[in-house]
This record gives sequence, structure tokens and C-alpha cells, in this order.
Amino acid sequence: MFSRATAPIWMDTSTTTQCRQIEEQVGGSMELLNLTGNTAFERFSGPQIRKFWQQDPAGFAQTDCIALVSSYMASLLAGRLVGVDAGDGSGTNLMDIRQRRWSARALAATAPELTEKLLPIPPADAVAGAISPYYVSRYGLSPACQVAPFSGDNPSSLIGLGLVSPGRVALSLGTSDTLFACLDQARTSTTGEGALFASPDGDHYMALICFLNGSLAREAVRDQFNLDWQGFTELLSQTPPGNDGRLMLPYFSAEIVPHIPQPGVIRDGSLDPDNAAANVRAVIEAQALSSRLHSEWMEVPVTSLSVTGGASANEQILKIFADVHGCPVHRFQTANSAALGGALRAGHAHMKASGNPVNWTDVVAPFTQADAESTITPDPGARAVYDQALERYRALERRHAP
Repeated sequence: MFSRATAPIWMDTSTTTQCRQIEEQVGGSMELLNLTGNTAFERFSGPQIRKFWQQDPAGFAQTDCIALVSSYMASLLAGRLVGVDAGDGSGTNLMDIRQRRWSARALAATAPELTEKLLPIPPADAVAGAISPYYVSRYGLSPACQVAPFSGDNPSSLIGLGLVSPGRVALSLGTSDTLFACLDQARTSTTGEGALFASPDGDHYMALICFLNGSLAREAVRDQFNLDWQGFTELLSQTPPGNDGRLMLPYFSAEIVPHIPQPGVIRDGSLDPDNAAANVRAVIEAQALSSRLHSEWMEVPVTSLSVTGGASANEQILKIFADVHGCPVHRFQTANSAALGGALRAGHAHMKASGNPVNWTDVVAPFTQADAESTITPDPGARAVYDQALERYRALERRHAP
């Protein structure tokens, strides 16, 4: 029985008022950031719960249990209510990020009697129970099948990408570029440049940074000069590391990191907007430099970079990322890291429940090894060039980013 006819999903951004109210109730945005790992975010569940309570108090009062999609799916399979895991609980503005349990302060700031409507957060390697008899009789599943708590797609992707030890970083080069990193302790970005989640491995944390101008920017430059990807790559290979000092801020669309509310491409004085080769290199170097600059708050020495997504097929693009970060870049072959991560989590929980616990490194290793032939190593001589370029890029961004 559902207490409301429809439920919002992550694309709903109608809760700005509720975000500010929650932050005020706990003592400000920085207080909420320190407590939950994130400032109040419109796409998170806590502000949505507060909006539900404010707009439909009768429906909220009739609600016995609040679930996320992940915990609801696990509940269906187990035939009993299963709690929200710490990975997905991180995306609610309700969980104490260090204790991995619901925060009484955050709950009180969100809605009344919320403590009674949320099940405790289960341990990361817990088993919720056996599969419901319904699925045994209807679909022939084994009655010995166990159900582990589900998680969200991003926390599961951290496992599916093999990021189970600090210093491991992955970058998805898609429509937007997303950087994932495994942290050994809870660190937050006071400038709002990234989100912090509890890793589903139970020991670490996940930092996530999203750059909206990923392939959107690469394709904009390609199309501006009437290039195909082969022509784009050829021009990229013809220009030197550092682009002779020519820089671009590639805000073809409003940017998430850094926060740029209005689109507008910015070129420094030496970058001719009609120079195709220079602009091709400028957009790629800007993306690589931005990924290095805006991950500094994580305080993680990047020892390797696993890359997935459409642009990871371009070796010239990956060479720039290797040189800028000064570490090997590995192409990651998994097509769906979230699904793989969910499967690995289930396997890890099953082995522990069976009395044969296995550490996370051994669990992910067979499925997350990069092809040695695909590894791109950095050019030591380029590092000094990009160290200087980073500082000039930082200064350029400070002049133009609010």
C-alpha cells in the first residue's frame, strides 16, 4: 500500500526552499556538510521528504515506512522491509556520514516523527534474508538464494570500477565527465565541488565530481570546425603539450563544477577562436586540468586513472589526461559498472554469510583488471609543462568564475 500516488525521482529540482530550511534548522550549510557529507541538494531525498510533509501532511502521517528505490526493490525480493544502505543513504542529507547511521539532528530538521519511518541502516556486508517464497514458486529461484541490501548506481559503480583502496580514481568521459575516487576518510569540499558518499564496501568513502561540459564541449569544438573524430584526433596530435600557453574555459553549457550559471566560452588572449588545432587541444587540456584542479580537495595522491565512456576510445585524449595527472591511464572495459558493482556486492555478502569471507581487493580483481596493452603512461617531460599550465588555468578560472 502506497501513501502517495506518485514519487519524485532524482531529476526533480523543486525543493530549493526545503533545502534552505533544512540547512537553517541544523545551523547552516557548512554544519550540514560536516554532518552528512553534503550541503542540502535539491535532488536528494531529505528535501523531498520535507516537501511531502509540508504539502501533504495527512499522507505523510499515514506513511509507516519510507524507502528509496534501492531499498524498495530489495524489500520486494526479500518479502520483508529492508533498510536503506549507507551508500544510498549518503544521498539523502539525513545520514551521519562518519557513523553511517541516521542523524537525529538531520531527521529533526527535515520532518517530524521521521525516525519512526526509516529502518536502521544495515551493515554494508549484511544479508537481508532469503528470497521470498513467491519467487521460488513463481520463477523457480533457489530457496537458498540470499538478498543483500541494494544501493544506488553511483556507489555501486565505485565497486564495479574496482575502487576499493584509497588513491584509485576513475573518470567517465561521457556527455558529462564524472570523476570517482576512493577516500580513506570523510573529506568534504567546502566550495561544493563534489559530493561525498559512504562506499558500499563498508570501510571507505566515495568522492564524486561531475563536470557537465564533457562530450558536450568536445562535440561543440568538433562541429565548430566541421571535423569528424578522425580529424579532431589528427589536429590534437599536431599540437604540443601546454598548447603554447593557450587556454580555454569550455563553458559551452552552464557548468556544475565550478558553478557557472550561464554558458559562455572564455579564451585567453593568445587563443585565436579561428585556430582549429589550438582550440581542439585547448578544450581537452581544459577538461584534464579542471579534473586535476577540482579534485585537490580530496587530498588523494592519484596513482592511476581508470577511464570509461565514449571518449575513452581516443588514445590522444587519454594521453593528455595521463600527462596532466602524471599517472598511468587504463581503459576500463566494463560496459555497466553499476550492475557489475551490484553483482560483486552480492557475491561479497554471500561469501561472508557462507562462512568464507573474502577481502574486497580479491573480490573485484578478476573483474576490474585493465588490459595491459591499453595502458597509457605519462610523459615525464610533460609534467612540468602541465604544472605551470595548472596555475595559469587556476588564475584564469578565478578571474571569470563567480
